[in-house]
Amino acid sequence: MLAQRFSTQAPAAVVMVRPHAFRSNPDTLQDNAFQARSAAASQTDTAARAFAEVSTMVRTLQDAGVAVHLFEDTGQHTPDAVFPNNWFSTHAGGHVAVYPMAIPSRRRERRQDVLELLKQEYRVQDVSDYSGLEQDQVYLEGTGAMVLDHIDRVAYVARSNRANPLALERFCTHFNFEPVLFDAADAQGRAVYHTNVLMCIGTDFAMAGFDMIADPARRQEVRARLQECGRELVALSDAQIAEFAGNALELQGKSGRVLAISSRAVRALQADQIKVLESHVQLLPLDVPTIELAGGSVRCMLAGVHLRSRPRAPA
Repeated sequence: MLAQRFSTQAPAAVVMVRPHAFRSNPDTLQDNAFQARSAAASQTDTAARAFAEVSTMVRTLQDAGVAVHLFEDTGQHTPDAVFPNNWFSTHAGGHVAVYPMAIPSRRRERRQDVLELLKQEYRVQDVSDYSGLEQDQVYLEGTGAMVLDHIDRVAYVARSNRANPLALERFCTHFNFEPVLFDAADAQGRAVYHTNVLMCIGTDFAMAGFDMIADPARRQEVRARLQECGRELVALSDAQIAEFAGNALELQGKSGRVLAISSRAVRALQADQIKVLESHVQLLPLDVPTIELAGGSVRCMLAGVHLRSRPRAPA
């Protein structure tokens, strides 16, 4: 693997939420083609497996040198709380965004204690709260709806009910990103509900289901834009996207950058694709099959912290 440098693209810390009553959210089935209907297993068994998967994932990330701020979700009415990247994001310069969520049950995931921890541990200058847009049925579900290139300042977004252009324009104006919108659908013609199941942007690479972008000219534009910073591209098939191969996040570990990605996704990758990725990052496979029943995978479970730490007071 090439020598690694610190990257604004790869956060060294994340926020995670460990669910105590996990289940697949019936409210999100309509537009999430990646989601499975509730299995025959008992709710207690499903919740226990999800709890264990998150616990193991936290330890694996910490062993790799990634700082994990872990919050517990003990409620019964927040089935998707394990996916905090949808309701907030953090940005260099001390900026935090809070987002409007399309599904009413998901609005209860927003937590003041998460924001307070960020303010205590990091230099937070301001919090831009867009959640009031929900009253006008205008939604933008964070870094699920947007895949952000923090280096080139581009927000890649697949159009959906969860990514309203008005909210996107407001975010991009406030946070100094250029919006790149496109239509994307799977082989059955179903629109992609969240961009982060389609695309992963690292420091020196990007992988995406490029063929799912409907317009050929727009597809080529996206590819060219990602390559402008010298990134090596990995094209993913529809089948690989369905296995969550695009739902990964580059992080800064103690020995260089790692790619947090599900074990299921790694099994779907081809040898040549793995070789390209491993020339830039260390793959960190994480086993989360129960969580994936809810239609999201590893990247959805990680809210990256792109903030500067506060100095520690002397002991």
